[in-house]
Amino acid sequence: MALFFDHDWYDARLAQRGLDRLALAAAAGLSAADLELVFKDQREIAPAELAVFAEMVGVSREEAAQRAGVGAHAAPVDPAARRIADLEARVAALEAQLAGLLAARSRSS
Repeated sequence: MALFFDHDWYDARLAQRGLDRLALAAAAGLSAADLELVFKDQREIAPAELAVFAEMVGVSREEAAQRAGVGAHAAPVDPAARRIADLEARVAALEAQLAGLLAARSRSS
């Protein structure tokens, strides 16, 4: 288990999926400031938040927990919570894609 939150790994995984920390925060129901505290190991990550993190970066809850510096026991196993996390991650990914398209459109105008 990692002893610290691996923010470089999370940033790289998000970038691979065309996402950023703002999309991750939105999907997890966190403010940007709260997410920053999580990334700095100054705020604990809740199990439901960890499930969203895993979905957003496309890894298992166990790997997300390891990279967040917490035990895999922090990841929820409730199927309803997992389904909600899945849906929230998909919405956040779509919102990030839409924002990117809108930004590209405004640059080309």
